[in-house]
Amino acid sequence: MAATPKKKRTAVRILAVGAGLATVGALVAALPAGASQDAQARHGSNGQGWGRMVDVQLLSFNDLHGNLEPPTGSSGRLTRLKEDGTTELVQNVGGAEYLTTHLRQAREGHRYSITAAAGDMIGASPLLSGLFHDEPTIETLNRLKLDVSSVGNHEFDEGARELSRIQNGGCHPTEGCFEEGKRFKGAKFPYLTANVTDEKSGKPLLDPYFIWERDGVRIGFIGVTLEGTANIVSAEGIKGLKFGDEVETINKYAKVLERKGVKSIVALLHEGGLPASGAYNYDCDTPGAGAGISGPIVDIAKNVTPQVDALVTGHTHQAYACSIPDPSGKPRTVTSAASFGRLYTDTTLTYDRRTKDIVRTAVSSANHVVTRDVKPAGDISKLIKRWNALAAPIANRPVGHIAESIENPLDAVEKPLGNLIADAQLAGLAPADKGGAQLALMNPGGIRAPLTKGADSVVTYGQAYTVQPFTNMMTVVDLTGAQLLTALQQQVSGANLAAPKILQVSRNLTYTLDMTKAGADRIVVDSVRLNGEPIDPSKSYRVAMNEFLTGGGDGFPVLATGTNKLVGASDLDIFIAYLTANSSAAEPLRAPATDRIKVVR
Repeated sequence: MAATPKKKRTAVRILAVGAGLATVGALVAALPAGASQDAQARHGSNGQGWGRMVDVQLLSFNDLHGNLEPPTGSSGRLTRLKEDGTTELVQNVGGAEYLTTHLRQAREGHRYSITAAAGDMIGASPLLSGLFHDEPTIETLNRLKLDVSSVGNHEFDEGARELSRIQNGGCHPTEGCFEEGKRFKGAKFPYLTANVTDEKSGKPLLDPYFIWERDGVRIGFIGVTLEGTANIVSAEGIKGLKFGDEVETINKYAKVLERKGVKSIVALLHEGGLPASGAYNYDCDTPGAGAGISGPIVDIAKNVTPQVDALVTGHTHQAYACSIPDPSGKPRTVTSAASFGRLYTDTTLTYDRRTKDIVRTAVSSANHVVTRDVKPAGDISKLIKRWNALAAPIANRPVGHIAESIENPLDAVEKPLGNLIADAQLAGLAPADKGGAQLALMNPGGIRAPLTKGADSVVTYGQAYTVQPFTNMMTVVDLTGAQLLTALQQQVSGANLAAPKILQVSRNLTYTLDMTKAGADRIVVDSVRLNGEPIDPSKSYRVAMNEFLTGGGDGFPVLATGTNKLVGASDLDIFIAYLTANSSAAEPLRAPATDRIKVVR
């Protein structure tokens, strides 16, 4: 299963999952001829030649989400920790043209350089990519020479069949080819799905691992997504698939690679952690190795076999380069590069030709900002211009007006944009013939970008799409007051205990969130009010939410128990209709106040 980093991986296997999924050919490998022992002996140990020790550069990133154009507002910023302990904002970062330039510059002078990713390269993408089912992003990743990636949960947004097409190429099954005379060629890099298996056969959906080789230096990559992927994607697209335990899977394939003589191993894992600081340069090894990070990645890293030399992670959109102890107690590098192409991680792996293993004590990692003060990569600029021309008739259509940017801060319990979206959903589904909704709930992960004000007040269709790219259908269901209270409690308990998911609520629902307490007790039940009145546990309420939540997604199983479901328009259509009806050039919308959830800390 080895391949050179230069050649096209011509056909990556995908198993039949459900009706109509065909099996395709396995990954074709092509290895360069190794050099002679005499040649090795003639060169010194300079990290770039044929000496015993070779420095291998591993460049990595995660959670790009199709952000080809520079992300705007809070999505285009980072927080930097200053020497005096205070923080400052780093503005105007990210963008595929600049990420490509930074990666190309970073590779200069490095004979042994690998570029890897930890999932969510596609999915939940801005219109420029999402409108074309992320073909522009895959073309971009091919051009910036991505060698390998794990899948993330968002690679499954359009189901396993579409992931097969993304890997292997071909025109979209219903929309056809987007450019006349051009057929989508698919990803030149392998997507790895070691823990995504066929329920019947137990075989991985795509290749579970990839072996990179150059001049006899061999490094294996195992790719997994989070075990909970099935809970955060549409069930229809993943029928017949099982998402296995991350640790068990990585440990299993580490043994497989060892049997193949590959002792240098990197895990690409679409699951992550939460550093104590949101600053990209925070030292999460203070006061000791891995002491400054929490979340799922900690337990995973502490249990993944010491055979694995480094973990490249994602999913939480956080930035860190930590040293979390492995099961033997030895520190091991665990990294993540935030999201949207704002950072990349540069890790040095010192490879010992004699042992064929990484010298773990010599591993070093650092995150680097993708600034926009470099020359943008011309080929990526042309690519973006080409796809923008195709998207322009749809993307540039005005749909509303805003007086100021309406932000979506990732670390905020209540978000101005979340409030606006929930209000739009209530307004759109409150009429009796639209469902008679009395309140609306919106999952925070479905809001993908801020609504950023430009030179004028106009909001375009493309901007609205970037905010809500999933186009989930809206529903209205009956929930009892008791079920509604349980849903609020599930924000901070059960599957969401370690990493709370706070629903964004329409303006007529208010309550207190007491973070000094634990689990479900964080919801002060007596404080929950609808239109100023306490929630009656025995009363029935009509609740608007998207179909993802109605299906119990994001750790809200009680929402799947609603009755009398009515399906309405898509969340995007309802959002756009609200913007159009409630704003004008003379009276643009302002950001809603964030006064619905009182937080006690």
